[in-house]
Amino acid sequence: MKISGHIIDVRNRRLFKGILHIKDNRIERIEPSDTVDGQFIMPGFIDSHVHVESSMLVPSEFARLAVVHGTVATVSDPHEIGNVLGVKGVEYMIENGKQVNFKFNFGAPSCVPATTFETAGAEITPDEVRYLLEKDEIKYLAEMMNWPGVLFNDPVVYEKINIAKSLGKPIDGHAPGLRGEKAEAYVKAGMSTDHECFTKEEALDKLKHGMKIAIREGSAAKNFEALIELMRDYPQMIMFCSDDKHPDNLVEGHINLLVKRALAKGHELFNVLQAACITPVDHYNLEVGSLRVGDPADFITIDNPSNFKVLATYINGEKVAENGKTLIPRVENLIINNFNCDPTSESQIQIKDEGGKVNVIEALDGQLVTNCIEAEAATDQNGNLVSNVENDVLKMVVVNRYKPAKPAIAFIKNFGLKKGAIASSVGHDSHNIIAVGATDEAIVKAVNLIVEAKGGVSAVSEKEEAIVALPVAGIMSAEDGYEVAEAYSNIDRISKEMGTKLNSPFMSLSFMALLVIPSLKLSDLGLFDGDKFAFKPLFVKHS
Repeated sequence: MKISGHIIDVRNRRLFKGILHIKDNRIERIEPSDTVDGQFIMPGFIDSHVHVESSMLVPSEFARLAVVHGTVATVSDPHEIGNVLGVKGVEYMIENGKQVNFKFNFGAPSCVPATTFETAGAEITPDEVRYLLEKDEIKYLAEMMNWPGVLFNDPVVYEKINIAKSLGKPIDGHAPGLRGEKAEAYVKAGMSTDHECFTKEEALDKLKHGMKIAIREGSAAKNFEALIELMRDYPQMIMFCSDDKHPDNLVEGHINLLVKRALAKGHELFNVLQAACITPVDHYNLEVGSLRVGDPADFITIDNPSNFKVLATYINGEKVAENGKTLIPRVENLIINNFNCDPTSESQIQIKDEGGKVNVIEALDGQLVTNCIEAEAATDQNGNLVSNVENDVLKMVVVNRYKPAKPAIAFIKNFGLKKGAIASSVGHDSHNIIAVGATDEAIVKAVNLIVEAKGGVSAVSEKEEAIVALPVAGIMSAEDGYEVAEAYSNIDRISKEMGTKLNSPFMSLSFMALLVIPSLKLSDLGLFDGDKFAFKPLFVKHS
């Protein structure tokens, strides 16, 4: 096969006219030529840190959507399904991804469960980490979220770190807000990347100690604007990632959107493409081509570097997308799950008012971090705390989905629902059911839709009830990715018609149980202070 055009040689930072000669899925030679087509040929895009599960799609369906935008590979942390099904879940992701022509590069989850302050469906031990890291398909030790364990020499944490080092595989970091000597110690322990920086100053603290920074722009967490200027001084140390991207957003675009935005801000073409196409290959030692003789024939064609419209995507020499349409066929997907809870009743989420204010989670649109504030909930005629819709202090619950248990209750500000409720069994990292609503009745209805489906995202309004069923581990669908995206867009519409102003309310909701991100979150075991790494009472107690 031959393909001609203007070749963007990112590694050698040059642009020339030429012809790619492809044989046996690899680039056999590159021939300079003055008589070529008008298109431009360049390496494909790589998402340097993503949880495929957050797309609500199994890997084979994720791939069908991603290739349309020029993505040829991902660096994928499967700890979401790991928290539900352990090693069995990780192996499911590997095998499902192998069914399609796309380059998934999975990591061995380092923190399953993420903390001891929540109920997960599984544990991945150091021996199991070794078992996974010894697989060729596992390229790295996935994000070490337990940064306190790193700083305070937790022996289990260091056992996992040392296994990765002994096998020569890189270690991903995860340390939101870590600065100064703590950041230095964390990097020196072996963490090589971070995708959690939310200020330029924090990123600089980590860059100066040799850590690469993945600039994240997902459905909920958006750090592009805060961090992109780092590319001017540290072009070799920057990568792009989505981390968590819902299916409707994946239909709209992927890493290609970050490339366009960076170029629009005046960043140099080769610096931008270095981050999007090359640095992840080198850092993680990926079998992904970058337009060298002998490389796998992984590349994309675009109309021109100013418009950056992806014309076609090739992986191992096979055209997998063209003119906005996926060419990857659907495959049959197995269903595996771990879901064992009973329907919830209104009486189970009642809590008596003890007087005074309550500690409230303040959600921040576009961020995973939250604030802890004090506010007043409302009280019903029986003296129970309920949502204070007028002041946007809404009841939130987390229901253990692995065994029958009493739900945990808290209150949250900035969700903005005026009526109804939304719920999700995508609740990072343990994936219990999390719900928020204007009334107890609506909250229970939304939760029970998910219990009945054994996984999903749901919305209950005065006019309609809707659910996107996610039967694969309770967090993914095996259906056509475009159909899932359409169904998700509908449920997102319902939530916004009920009053929420959040850009991605279901994604934001899913992170309200993520204890490793400060400051205040809710697990199935109670309200949790992410700064002190300890439980916090619901009611404010002043000494």
